[in-house]
Amino acid sequence: MLFSPRIKARGIQLLLGRVMSRVHEDLQFTDIPAVTETLRVETGAGPVTCTVYRPSDTAGDPAPVYVNFHGGGFVIARPEQDDHICRYIAATAGCVVINVDYAVAPQRQFPVPVDQAYDVTAWVAENGAAGGWDGSRLAVGGHSAGANLTAAVCRLARERGTFSPRLQILDSGPFDQVADPATKRSLIAKPLLTPQLMRIFTAAYVPDPADRAQPLVSPSFADDLAGLPPALVVTAENDRLRDEGDAYAKALEAAGVPVIHRTFEGVDHYFTHTGPVPAGKEAIDLMATTLRTALND
Repeated sequence: MLFSPRIKARGIQLLLGRVMSRVHEDLQFTDIPAVTETLRVETGAGPVTCTVYRPSDTAGDPAPVYVNFHGGGFVIARPEQDDHICRYIAATAGCVVINVDYAVAPQRQFPVPVDQAYDVTAWVAENGAAGGWDGSRLAVGGHSAGANLTAAVCRLARERGTFSPRLQILDSGPFDQVADPATKRSLIAKPLLTPQLMRIFTAAYVPDPADRAQPLVSPSFADDLAGLPPALVVTAENDRLRDEGDAYAKALEAAGVPVIHRTFEGVDHYFTHTGPVPAGKEAIDLMATTLRTALND
């Protein structure tokens, strides 16, 4: 029996969601206390729940703010998989972190996650006084699918002139949703992302192939990157998504966007969650220190 992409995606959610979002125990930063609260933001695509992480030192002026989008192939809705990153960034960068529980496919397909991601970020930028952060000092970032959403948010913010992120963090993102995943090569025999899994993710999120070349779906297809926020682009040497991440970093740089691009050697997709631990910690620290500089410059 052949199952539809929608049924396959639901199967992944129900059977593999918890496993796929598991974080290596030595990357959980349990020594850093989490000061959190829950926030609900109304968007044009429905209400979105967010977890707010605050730095322990809250004295003085309101802290800057970072909006985070988790990964999971646009299918796995587990923002808690980024708890370790959010906790570390809040403590190390000294900023408020908003971890966004955006809607996922197949229940909510493109453009709903993009609309929610943008609306939440715009709300964060506009409501600093009420939220207890400085919305004028804002950055945005994400991991895997979350990096794709980050690129979309930055593009919409530039087009609409609503807010100007000081930094975008793009960690191991899928930036080309058009190419057959089988053409995306890895240097290792059994990478984390298989072509079959990637096809399920894409078909569930963007069921109409005609939409997959849109820049909000495939940032690699955008030809007008000038004026986007400075970027930290993280890629993994053995990741099937490495080439498109490298290419997007070069395209941003060619368009005059300030770019810090780091490819971590000997690691695969999502190493900031699954390890190896030394590389994962180094990458997360790079994100936090780059954020601290960008938000306090």
